[in-house]
Amino acid sequence: MAQGPLSGLKVLEFAGIGPGPFCGMLLSDLGADLVRIDRKGSGRSSPADVTARGRRSVALDLKSPAAVETCLKLMERADGIIEGFRPGVMERLGLGPDVALARNPKLVYGRMTGWGQTGPYAKAAGHDMNYIAITGALAAIGTQDKPVPPLNLVGDFGGGALYLAFGLLAGVIHARATGQGQVIDCAMSDGAASLMAMFYGFKAGGMWGDGRRTNLLDGGAHFYDTYQCSCGRWISIGSIEPQFYLLLLEKTGITDPQFQHQMSREEWPQLREKLAAVIATKTRDDWCALMDGTDVCFAPVLTMDEAPTHAHNAARQTFVEVAGVTQPAPAPRFSATPGAIQGPPPKIGADNDAALGDWGFSAEAIAELKAQGAL
Repeated sequence: MAQGPLSGLKVLEFAGIGPGPFCGMLLSDLGADLVRIDRKGSGRSSPADVTARGRRSVALDLKSPAAVETCLKLMERADGIIEGFRPGVMERLGLGPDVALARNPKLVYGRMTGWGQTGPYAKAAGHDMNYIAITGALAAIGTQDKPVPPLNLVGDFGGGALYLAFGLLAGVIHARATGQGQVIDCAMSDGAASLMAMFYGFKAGGMWGDGRRTNLLDGGAHFYDTYQCSCGRWISIGSIEPQFYLLLLEKTGITDPQFQHQMSREEWPQLREKLAAVIATKTRDDWCALMDGTDVCFAPVLTMDEAPTHAHNAARQTFVEVAGVTQPAPAPRFSATPGAIQGPPPKIGADNDAALGDWGFSAEAIAELKAQGAL
């Protein structure tokens, strides 16, 4: 029995890359029964494929009418599906939302693309950086010289996977209350734009300019930035509030009266240089000894090798090991129905019999699919 607040939720996932599997991982970590449809004969799985954890794999030849019919029967039994193909692909397979909802009117059909199902860019290829480029997010992130892609956290995972999971669950709540399913058009560009809500508010209020590293939260302020220590490693300082800023000055031993002009934007560049010179006099460990756990709003900048063993992460068991691979634990945390990693990434087609059986297929029907070469 799956563990977590989504236990009993049945979701059909069509295998993809990036944000689709991550959305599936989030749902599985909270207890949803995820069955992933893989293409028969597709690539191998690996324990390092972290975002594939916790679901079961059924491998089907989607060129086979019997395999397509199998998917439709699974949709009849599902609360929701997630797919991340370009617009039109699922329709060409005979698995589009019109067909699916005709078979299961309560189905929540989650579609994730970079640009969305409509619009001038809808059929164009793209990647995370492109999707966030049209939202204002990419222009605001980076050095003064150039925008810098923030990994693929803002578009793929933040604007895509999280919004698809949110949308799917909202759709399921509505379907359970009304009997009405629907299609969720989740565009990473839309999600990334939504994530920028506060900053568009700042801009409208005259609190945000277009130049990078000139604003409060983009490294423009000397009290909200990263600094290199004498050992070559880095720390982060976010002493925005006046009382936290005063504590920063106390911990660093700074008495220079210019630092009293905390919100004087024209002085930020010079103050950043002065603070950088002070930080560079000690090692990261020295600064941790002075500032860890204080209201300076401080933390060391850790590598992925360092993060799992940090005292705070270790105490909260933020990282766990599964099949020899260190990876993030399920989040968020629930007091009554805690989530759990339901298992390692599955081998392609490993769960053909068990998953189909659990979703209502008889042993004879499964054997027939195998005989036809569909499974």
